[in-house]
Amino acid sequence: MKTVITILAITSLLGFSGSVSNEAPIHEDSMSVNNDILKEPHLQNVKQLTFGGENAEAYFSYDDKSIVYQYTNKKQGIECDRIFVASLAGDNLDPSLVSTGSGRTTCAFFLPGNKQVIYASTHLDSKACPAVPDREKIKKYVWPIYNEYELFIADLDGKIIKQLTSNRFYDAEATLSPKGDKMVFTSNRSGDLELYTMNLDGSDLKQITNELGYDGGAFFSPDGTKLVFRASRPTTEEDVAEYKELYAQGLVAPTSMELFICNVDGSDMRQITDLGKANWAPYFHPSGKKIIFSSNHTAERGFPFNLYLINIDGTGLEQISSSDTFDAFPMFSYDGKKLIFSSNRNNGGNRDTNLFIADWVE
Repeated sequence: MKTVITILAITSLLGFSGSVSNEAPIHEDSMSVNNDILKEPHLQNVKQLTFGGENAEAYFSYDDKSIVYQYTNKKQGIECDRIFVASLAGDNLDPSLVSTGSGRTTCAFFLPGNKQVIYASTHLDSKACPAVPDREKIKKYVWPIYNEYELFIADLDGKIIKQLTSNRFYDAEATLSPKGDKMVFTSNRSGDLELYTMNLDGSDLKQITNELGYDGGAFFSPDGTKLVFRASRPTTEEDVAEYKELYAQGLVAPTSMELFICNVDGSDMRQITDLGKANWAPYFHPSGKKIIFSSNHTAERGFPFNLYLINIDGTGLEQISSSDTFDAFPMFSYDGKKLIFSSNRNNGGNRDTNLFIADWVE
């Protein structure tokens, strides 16, 4: 597999150990960004929402009035991802912590009613951030697969309402259907990283994928009938051996991934990209007929990542963003009028990853 030189903005599975602060992130007033020179006609009135740290995986509430996202900032003592919610009303974010402030968290999503969120957390195992892999020793860019992750539902005051999983498997990356009656998530309870669906009360658990490789980052289509997700599919003996060796160490290399789509029950499984390198962070276009995603397939050395749009049959690839850094984690608002994403743009040349929101123009 080809190794990405650096993807520090990919925060969905990275972690850092150390003491933490429960204070909310400090954000300046939101700021409009002139993106005319970037030639991004689909993105108008781009506004920067956060300023500093690593802000990622921001997802809208069902009424499009708030977002939930994960945030790390060592300067504030937040050593690994915490989950915050913030209203989009007004000129600046006023985020509040909804995870426990312990362990590491990832991949939050609103529930219907917009008063609760689901997220994965390691806090039951330890208050400290879990250890991260020594990438210099491994000599590869890898994500850790923490078996300490469990899924929780919490209210917006941070009170845990329900624990959905309780085992020593990786249970994370949960998102909900448009109706909010079903969730999809990634788990290694089968011995490999597969997709599962489940009702919010924990019933009707179904395994959706079953091929060797990492399946994750799944989202429902607007009508709730399909899933789109990222996947590694090692096929050569060398790639299979590497995948199994890393998996045995609780690791996965996310540098070679393509996008797949299937029905919610796993039928009609189809690969929709064959671009090479890392194609990931997919989300359905409001029409349900296209997918927006992040990719570095045109980069010579693994960077930059830009946003692309593609038809669900794999045709009509169109570049959406033209940053020379990192754009990922796109999500359309439920009314289809906005797009939120994470980016390294406009950060003064440092490694901060911030949230941006834009009007979507067809």
